[in-house]
Amino acid sequence: MKYTLHNDFSEIDSQEWNNLLTGSVSENPFLRYEYQRVWWEHRGGGEWPQAELVLVSAREDEKLIGIAPLFIAEYDGRQALLLNGSIEISDYLDLIVHADDHASFLCGLFDFLASTLTDKWRAVDWYNIPDSSTTLTALRDEAAKRGWTHVEEIYRPTPRIALNGDFDEYLSRVEKKQRHEIRRKMRRAEESGRGVRWFISDMADVDAEIDAFLGLMEQDQGKAGFLHEPMRNQMRAVIRAAQENGWLWLAFLEADGQRIAAALNFDYNGKLWGYNAGVNRDFMDLSPGWVLLGHVLQWACENKRHEFDFMRGDEEYKYRFGAVNKYVMRVKLTHN
Repeated sequence: MKYTLHNDFSEIDSQEWNNLLTGSVSENPFLRYEYQRVWWEHRGGGEWPQAELVLVSAREDEKLIGIAPLFIAEYDGRQALLLNGSIEISDYLDLIVHADDHASFLCGLFDFLASTLTDKWRAVDWYNIPDSSTTLTALRDEAAKRGWTHVEEIYRPTPRIALNGDFDEYLSRVEKKQRHEIRRKMRRAEESGRGVRWFISDMADVDAEIDAFLGLMEQDQGKAGFLHEPMRNQMRAVIRAAQENGWLWLAFLEADGQRIAAALNFDYNGKLWGYNAGVNRDFMDLSPGWVLLGHVLQWACENKRHEFDFMRGDEEYKYRFGAVNKYVMRVKLTHN
């Protein structure tokens, strides 16, 4: 394979990138060209003010075989190679390569990085790799072959709900008490006489819809602190990129003529990815978060999405809706 170090995302064709992602070892929206480019432009909402892009592609006979979107930054006391998108706002990360090419691509990548960026990095520290990814095995094998220290650990749970097209069947798998609670809250909201309805945004006025979502999101004190100006700009850019490229799914719940809950999801690869949400604290008597999530799951069933992925985090409500844990991993390799 011929490896190339790129100085900018514009040096790789976006369609070629996304075509390679289809069928890759980890196909998810955080590895789309649009997301990766936007994340780097904003450095994760200011998470990495000092970082050097290390964007590597590999080709055979001009055919794109693999992409390693990386950057170098000081982390954990040394200069490390991290996956572009690390760490806080990109729930799933990985290399972009098909399984048949994976081992040879990774081996060649480390050889290339060792010769091209000599003495610039002392560790590989990759977060948010799905526990099903063959990258985990490949990293273990490469570390053993090179005599590097290898540490692998669970980083975060990523609860998910399997769906098969039938909302009642989904509910039948939820613990009985919680199943009745979901139905009761949805019915109570519907019968409240307060004009409760939910809808998927048509994003006709993109800025207004983003403002509405962020306004609900920041009613949570913790999320309000998270939404400092650089992160707010990052979120806006991510939402715009998802909307422009057809995988944004933003829904609102309305009561008394105003929006009282929002759910920002990515509709990608046959499933919904639950990225973030917000509720109006003045309407908690209507259980707006639960009610909207119930409608989201019903829509996903009726529209043949095979899974709802809550992504990172072990909040209790996810399990009350019947989610089952998968995990994302952290792998650290250190060479002498």
